[in-house]
Formats: sequence, structure tokens, C-alpha cells
Amino acid sequence: MNIKKGDKVKIIAGKDKGKTGKVLQVFPALNRASIEGLNLSIKHLRPRREGEQGQRIEFPAPMNLSNVMLLCPKCGKATRVGQKQVKSGESSKKIRECKKCQQVID
Repeated sequence: MNIKKGDKVKIIAGKDKGKTGKVLQVFPALNRASIEGLNLSIKHLRPRREGEQGQRIEFPAPMNLSNVMLLCPKCGKATRVGQKQVKSGESSKKIRECKKCQQVID
């Protein structure tokens, strides 16, 4: 998974194309992510009690990860993400790197 919770991403396709936002939730099994304030959908709720009013709730719907690109925190550009194995002693760790500036992304 190249995108994680808390990452800044740019939308490259869909109704919010060109906008940026922070990832709220990632669903790896579905290959989708929810982005703060983008791809908003409306859900209508019925009144539950007598005298209560119905509501319209706006929420960020999950969108496919193929429609988002990670914004590099170092160079600030929308970039592809590379995976790199770094060995420290006997153990190795996978890290993400920016394909444009070759900097490590946390």
C-alpha cells in the first residue's frame, strides 16, 4: 500500500480533479481511501422519534486509489511512490520514496 492515513494527496481524476486533501481512512482490501473534504456524498436520515426532523449528512465517500497521487512533503509535487528495502543489521525495513526527488517519505 503506497498511501497511508495522514498523507497529503492530490486528486487526478473525478469530480474533484486538481484538489488536495488529507487521507482520513484507507481500505486496503477495497483499494480505496477517504479524503478529508473531497468526494462528498449526501446521506439522508429519517426522523427516529415523533417530532424530530430528518437530516442530510455530508461525508467523504471512499474513492479508488488509482485516482489519487501522493504529494511529496519535500518537493511538494504529486508523485509516484517507490518502495525500497533498507537493511539495518540483520533486519530490513521497507520505506517509501518520492520518484521525482528520491527523498524518503517518512
